[in-house]
Order: sequence, then C-alpha cells, then structure tokens
Amino acid sequence: MSLVWTLIATFLYAEIIVVLLLVLPIASPYKWSRFFKSKFLAMLAQQAHLYFFLIMGVLVLFLLEAIREMRKYSSHENTGEVHLNVEMQHSMRLFRAQRNFYISGFAIFLVLVIRRLVTLISAQASLLAQSEASMKQAQSATDRARSLMEVQKTDSAKEATEDTTLTELNKLKERVQELTSELNREKKDKEAVKSQAESINREYDRLTEEYSKLQKQITIGAAGGTKDD
Repeated sequence: MSLVWTLIATFLYAEIIVVLLLVLPIASPYKWSRFFKSKFLAMLAQQAHLYFFLIMGVLVLFLLEAIREMRKYSSHENTGEVHLNVEMQHSMRLFRAQRNFYISGFAIFLVLVIRRLVTLISAQASLLAQSEASMKQAQSATDRARSLMEVQKTDSAKEATEDTTLTELNKLKERVQELTSELNREKKDKEAVKSQAESINREYDRLTEEYSKLQKQITIGAAGGTKDD
C-alpha cells in the first residue's frame, strides 16, 4: 500500500473510532455539545465548511482514481499466452484498486455520517436545554400559581372572617338598639307610674284634708247641739 492510501486508510480507521465514540453512550449530549463548542473546535469551526469540502474533494478524486483502475484492470482479457506471473500481478493490481475503492468510498460515507451525527447531537443538546428551561419555567409558574392560590385562600378566609365579624357586629348593634328601645320604654313606663303615684298621693292628701275639715265641722256641730239642750 502506497503512502497516500495508507494515510486514507488511517483516516478511515480514525473515522470509525469517532463514529463509535459518538454512537456509544459514553458521554451525554451536554458534554458533546460543550466539547463541540470548545475554543479549539470553535476556531476550527470557522473554516469547517472549507475543510469539509477539501476532504470530500480529495476523497472523491481518489475514489474516481480507484474506479478508473478497477475498470482498467477489469477489462483485461485473459489469454493462454499470458504468463502466470503477469496474471498474478494483474490480479494483485485489480485487488488493490478494489481495496482502494472501498477505502475511499467508506471514508466519504463516514465523513457524511460524522457530520450528520455532530449536527444531531448538537440539536439534541439544544432541545434538552430548552426542555429543561421550559420545565424550570413551568415549575416556577406552578409554584407561583400555588402561592397565589394560597394567598387567595388566606384572603378569602380573612374576608369570610371579616364578613362574619361584621355580621355579628351588626347583630349586636341591632340587639343594643332593641335593648335601648326597651329601656326607653321602661323609663317612660316608670315615669308614667311615678306621675300616677304622685297624683294619687296628692289626691289622697286632698281627701285627707277634706276629711279632717268635715270631721271638725261635725265635731263643732255636735258640740253646739249639746249646748242648746
């Protein structure tokens, strides 16, 4: 194997290792996304498209070269006059051409796979971050709604207590007014009875005085009659 195809095969093996690392559950999408956004890879990402098309162009050129060699050695016609050593060299070159074709083809395929995996892992990490942020927002909103409901319940309980207190106060005021009116009536009745008692006393005193006067007149009249006899 020439030096160029050795490098391409090494690149293919490195691609296989990278694909396995990305596919196997070795690290979470957060860690991969943090690794992709590191300073070193961020510097490389600025020229990532250029590197990608450059690698793809080189691999496609070697793939076309391998296809050309395969067609070249496949079109060779076997004749009885060809020496066995020449036939073996021809078969070996055809085998190398086929090997180079598979190496370059799989290298191109894995480049596309790695690029797609990196995109999907980055998107998954972003979605997970958004989902976690949405869950935190939903949890905070739920906590706020729960606290507001508790405050409303407390306020409603306070309002109910205040309403009950106001109702009781109104009832007490009405009762006080009723008792006050009854007391006023009692006072009026007492004053009426007192006035009646005073009038009765005055009438009694007058009758007593009249009775005393009549008693004196009767006594005087009786005394005069005795003297005439």
